[in-house]
Amino acid sequence: MRRDDVPVILGPMAGVTDMPARLLALEQGASFCVTEMLSAKGYLYAPRDARATVSLTRRDPRETRLGLQLFGREPDLIARAAAELSDKGFAFIDLNMGCPAPKITGNGEGSALMREPELAQAVAAAAVRATHLPVTVKIRAGWDSVTAPELARRLQDAGVRAIAVHARTRMQFYSGKADWSVIQAVKRAVSLPVIGNGDIVDGESAARMLEETGCDGLMVARAAQGNPWIFAQIRAHLRGEPWNAPSVEERVRTALRHLDMQIALDGEEHAVREMRKHIAWYVSGLRGSARLREKINALPRAQQVRDCLLEYAAQI
Repeated sequence: MRRDDVPVILGPMAGVTDMPARLLALEQGASFCVTEMLSAKGYLYAPRDARATVSLTRRDPRETRLGLQLFGREPDLIARAAAELSDKGFAFIDLNMGCPAPKITGNGEGSALMREPELAQAVAAAAVRATHLPVTVKIRAGWDSVTAPELARRLQDAGVRAIAVHARTRMQFYSGKADWSVIQAVKRAVSLPVIGNGDIVDGESAARMLEETGCDGLMVARAAQGNPWIFAQIRAHLRGEPWNAPSVEERVRTALRHLDMQIALDGEEHAVREMRKHIAWYVSGLRGSARLREKINALPRAQQVRDCLLEYAAQI
């Protein structure tokens, strides 16, 4: 595979990677996207007539390369959810075994499954049997020590088609430096595609991860917050082409598009609240961004947010 053909994926982030964020990433060159994680148990326990309206399963027709991420620790529930959602237009089913949030790990889900490799293997095998779609898994380096290569071998035996590795342990959460040698070790342990994740912040770091780990694909998460252009930047760097960072005007214009997409998806009130964090990311590092965030956070109406952003762009 040529370096410029390497898949570059928008990683799933709860409360971040909803439909508008994913569409903007795809426009900038993301190969695939993954939904925010959906509880298999929560989905199945919802009234059947309400399941079709679960927001995390919404997909735009343009999202032909979208994976649905499920989490849970009960193999039968994972299997039932995967089976029921397999014909909703998703390209693959992704299992979350990497989320470090206490409310998730406290139930033995997410990265807590890395402490129970036999159960993790059973969960993956149940999903593989239940769906005609490819099943992938996202894991971490381990819980408090590196166990990813061992778990990766089990997941391969379960029939999964690819593994994404966030090269931090659960106990690190998102602090410290990602240990890319873990990704390399997983790559050596299995024959299926391995996706590297952790500390990819630009084209140069993306190229270094490919070189140092031998991974088959790249996953970008936090560095894509308010920065869908990172996918175009990575593509250009891997092709050896120049790339120009977005101007202030382009950042503001994209934030306004994001706002309009969010309103169309969720209505004005919810969209205005939801966009506060996204706008903060879009203008991060720009002159006067802290004052802008304060203003935006106090505005209840979409038109007020638009006017504020346009005024900021004109002034800066």
